[in-house]
Amino acid sequence: MSLFVVTIVVFSLSHLTGDPVDAMLPDDATQQQIEDLTKHLGLDRPYHVQYVTFIGNALRGDFGQSTKWRGKSASTVVLERLPATLKLGGLAILISVVASIPLGVLAAVYRNSPLDRGASVIALLGQSLPAFWLAIVLMWIFAVTLGWFPTSGLGGLSYMILPAVAMAWFQVAALTRLTRSAMLEVLDSEYVKFAKVKGLTENVVIWKHAFRNAAIVPVTYFGVLAGSLLTGSVVIETVFAWPGTGLLALEAIRGRDFPVVQFVVLFFAVFYLFANLVIDVVYGLIDPRIRQD
Repeated sequence: MSLFVVTIVVFSLSHLTGDPVDAMLPDDATQQQIEDLTKHLGLDRPYHVQYVTFIGNALRGDFGQSTKWRGKSASTVVLERLPATLKLGGLAILISVVASIPLGVLAAVYRNSPLDRGASVIALLGQSLPAFWLAIVLMWIFAVTLGWFPTSGLGGLSYMILPAVAMAWFQVAALTRLTRSAMLEVLDSEYVKFAKVKGLTENVVIWKHAFRNAAIVPVTYFGVLAGSLLTGSVVIETVFAWPGTGLLALEAIRGRDFPVVQFVVLFFAVFYLFANLVIDVVYGLIDPRIRQD
């Protein structure tokens, strides 16, 4: 049902961007050329007929031919750009998890300490600073001023650091706050106090007993994180000229390439739904009580 609603929204909004015929033909095109191309693309038919045709073709795996990248199908255009986005998004997810989970756990364990206050500042800034502004600032400081990293383009790890950090910053803040809150609740529970009384080491109590039970909360958000990092790549990829699906979506919108826009958005939606399905499965691995229910 969710995917069906997405198809309606994306089909409607993509057609509001304008007529692709205007972008495909030169300014001096004749009225006959305009009418012929409109008919060839099927844009002369009523919207509901175009939508039914779009759904029928999509169910067969045919999302149409790109009108901007001539000679290529919409799926081919998107899949060619997908590896770049997955690389960047994967690094951003890795940075988010590696930075936020230990920081959130330690902030809860050492509550009201300088570490905890520092984590709160990071969380506040991370959820307050716009991603595009942070990306520009990172580029200005570390690429232009210091010259440590390239400013833009596709390349190795050095090209990925700045855009990945810019993508991950908001998620680091969110995951840190969620992990800290979940850990604070678990650390006050009776079984954690009992584990301490038994003489278990602090590391065992924190990471084996407390964090395992608190992990449900950050894992729940992980599905949102994976989806948002992929869909949020539009802004970051545009700033850093990273040739992934995010930049592709913007180029397709500007070129009024309906098939590519529709396939990109549908792919993002399916990825988001799949990520949340995986999280539901992981719940049972973390907490056996869920499997029993």
